[in-house]
Amino acid sequence: MPILDEQPQRFPERLLDELAAAPGDRSWWVLYTKARQEKSLARELWQWQVPFYLPQIKKARRVRGRRIESFLPLFSGYLFLLGDEGERLQSLKTNRVSRVLPVHDADRLVFDLKQLSQLIASNAPLTVESRLQPGDRVRVRSGLLAGLEGVVLHRRGGTRLLIVVDFLQQGASVEIDDDLLEPIG
Repeated sequence: MPILDEQPQRFPERLLDELAAAPGDRSWWVLYTKARQEKSLARELWQWQVPFYLPQIKKARRVRGRRIESFLPLFSGYLFLLGDEGERLQSLKTNRVSRVLPVHDADRLVFDLKQLSQLIASNAPLTVESRLQPGDRVRVRSGLLAGLEGVVLHRRGGTRLLIVVDFLQQGASVEIDDDLLEPIG
């Protein structure tokens, strides 16, 4: 049983689809939050109807012999905001934001976030990866993750597909059979 129900991961639901393609006077910002403030900030943005994306994954652990499930931000301390200058300032007034990072290549960020969202939706076990090293770029040919592009990692004798959010230099990886992958030229 979860401690808290799953919190909204994005607002509005179509954020990474049509809204991201035509933001109007809005820009993408990466908000670096104070410790453990990501979901609280997301709840406030949701109440104010400000577009955001906070990728979360379900984690299970045992506490005093009981199984506890919780939803944790995939990237600790980061929340993606699609807002105008007023909405950016409103997020700063919450006193939950430590730093605001402007996004210079919004198209690339949206592409990365769409892929990450698809990876999370697959419910495959994910591993968060930090400070990524360059590797072979690949595309998944078939299966549940068909069409995803990423980097190949080799860990513990297995092959993993790494989906990267270049802006953060972080990503998430999933174990995959290497015969499902094809190199990207």
